[in-house]
Amino acid sequence: MSTFLSGVAVLLSTLALGCSGYVAYEVFMLRQTLNVTNPVGNTIPTQVPSPIATTSPQATASPSPTSATTSAISPGQFVQPAFGRKAEVELLSAKRIKDPETGNRDVVNLQMRIRRLATDEVVGGDIISVASTTARNPETSVTYKGVALNRSTGSVSLSQVRPQASADAYIWLRVPDGVNNLDIFVPDTAAFKNVPISN
Repeated sequence: MSTFLSGVAVLLSTLALGCSGYVAYEVFMLRQTLNVTNPVGNTIPTQVPSPIATTSPQATASPSPTSATTSAISPGQFVQPAFGRKAEVELLSAKRIKDPETGNRDVVNLQMRIRRLATDEVVGGDIISVASTTARNPETSVTYKGVALNRSTGSVSLSQVRPQASADAYIWLRVPDGVNNLDIFVPDTAAFKNVPISN
């Protein structure tokens, strides 16, 4: 009886060993197949966007529709104080783009950087409403407003920005084609005079 049981045990052990070897072989072949069809060199890394400190949730979700490759504005050329000396606003670019809905080139994408300077004395009401930015034709004094609320980053709260840190923002302004310079008025910020528009 014990010989029979020993034989059964040996048989079962042999079957288990064979099954384990088969499973290991299948896993090895599956790995080889995956390595051939999806090599490591062809994987595309995911880009993680830099956080932007704002009070509006759409500020980080709304992508800026233009690149800064062609800009008539030099770095540091247009910088003005905001809320006294608590912050400063720098214009990064003012570029004419085509309105995706109408196809007309009567939109200027204005990009700016808001930098907090104050280490204290910043209150919750120190908010720059980027969506309320306006422009004026310096020759005719005609005023231009934003295209729509969803065509800007909304508002930037200084209390949400660390001292010496900055937040980027943008707004689309409806400006007729042919206007090449603008006076820019960002709320609670000194005026920017004669800002050139790039094409």
